[in-house]
Amino acid sequence: MSAMDKIKKMLKGHEDQASTGVDKAGDAADDRTQGKYRGKVDTGQDRLKQQLGDDRGQDGTPPPPHA
Repeated sequence: MSAMDKIKKMLKGHEDQASTGVDKAGDAADDRTQGKYRGKVDTGQDRLKQQLGDDRGQDGTPPPPHA
């Protein structure tokens, strides 16, 4: 079992809290870098949320369907 599988298992049922934590961590990274890497941080946040099961975008909408 991979580390990501273990994390997903622990967070099952707590996706909203995990999403909030990802947002706070990204905001902290933006603050520390004075927004220099904001685009990369946002991309990382979105990808991590997808991995953890919270597929909503930054504006709260679901991502487009995969082709």
